[in-house]
Amino acid sequence: MSSPELDVVEFLLTAAIYTENRDLDERDLPPRYRQVFWKDGTVERPLTTTTNTIAAATGVERPWDAISGLMFTDRDDFSGKIEFTDREMAESWFLDRTSADALGENPTLAYAFGDRFDSEVDYEAARETNRPIHADRVWIDSLLEEMFDEDEEEMLDLVEIRAPEEIEMTLDDLVLTADQENEIHKIVKAIEHRDYLAEIGLREIGKLLFVGPPGTGKTSVARALAQDLDLPFVEVKLSMITSQYLGETAKNVDKTFEIAKRLSPCILFMDEFDFVAKTRASDEHAAIKRAVNTLLKSIDEISLIQDDVLLIGATNHPDQLDAAAWRRFDEIVNFPKPDAGMRSDILQIVTRRMDVEDFDPDALADETEGLTGSDLRLVLREAVLDALTEERITLTQADLMEAIAGFEERDNLKNMDMIEGDADVLIAGGSDGHDHDHDH
Repeated sequence: MSSPELDVVEFLLTAAIYTENRDLDERDLPPRYRQVFWKDGTVERPLTTTTNTIAAATGVERPWDAISGLMFTDRDDFSGKIEFTDREMAESWFLDRTSADALGENPTLAYAFGDRFDSEVDYEAARETNRPIHADRVWIDSLLEEMFDEDEEEMLDLVEIRAPEEIEMTLDDLVLTADQENEIHKIVKAIEHRDYLAEIGLREIGKLLFVGPPGTGKTSVARALAQDLDLPFVEVKLSMITSQYLGETAKNVDKTFEIAKRLSPCILFMDEFDFVAKTRASDEHAAIKRAVNTLLKSIDEISLIQDDVLLIGATNHPDQLDAAAWRRFDEIVNFPKPDAGMRSDILQIVTRRMDVEDFDPDALADETEGLTGSDLRLVLREAVLDALTEERITLTQADLMEAIAGFEERDNLKNMDMIEGDADVLIAGGSDGHDHDHDH
């Protein structure tokens, strides 16, 4: 079981062992430790264990207070450095209190002490399950600083880059169709066996197109896949290439793909892919058309097998795509609006941390035909906020039913045709804007 003193001692031991063993590299440090010591694109030895570094890595606000009662620790009051006075005693104390599971999450300690736990702790397995350095925010930021100078920083407005640690949603948080699960399973296997696919010459794989109405989970699935696979997530909205402050649009498209290749292995997610077809079929400015042509050429040239980049496009309007757009993807994944069974599952997942009396997700699902997963989350948000106005944190089935009715009313208002002469229907209390029912 973890405790503040155990967490601090683990950190001190990890730093000492890592400093001494040159066979270990950044992949052997747990991410929460690695980010503290990452500087100028590397982790330099020796690892300095000060009050500040320990607090940042462990979350223990007063690390010295946590371990000051232990006989084998000491602190330099001037520098704030904390270290062991008796390393052997520290190791013995730690191993008596830690577990095989805890060591299995720290490759450095698995390397040093794995043999003390018979076959329960395997160093290679610990290293394999540890998040790779290229998935850390600090590594991503250091790479971007290297790639861009101050004059080029506006190019980053074209993309949004998320580290896996910044994506809270996992695939377990989503409700998928059987076809979606199957396609995701296939692409995960392709990522795991990239070397084999290259060996047999199967290189045209790893370009997916997600199609479906807004709110059906296209972006969520792509992000969750990045989180589950520990891959950086590079997102670009293709309409952004028309933004006036981006300057040379074709150059920026090239830069986007360069970023993805430098961050590889990663996921490159291109939203609003129908923008490509609309631009090709319109009288857009020649510079924009050149950018789109550059984009299509870049898609042709990027590869999961050769470049370690999984390309996912998404569109709400598949009917607007032309043959040139379709043929650039090897798999099409459909994202329909959820059926009643899926809506029930979504409601159960979204409410799993809520207290709901008489909760009947199937009954709610029957009342929400046509709503997407995003819509259902909005319904629940409104139910929670309405309950909070009544100083309640426990919801009821009736609260959720009322929120559904309120959502449908709002949806009707959103879709109302604002024709001349009907504008006054949106004015509370009548056409003059005053509520005359003062008694209520």
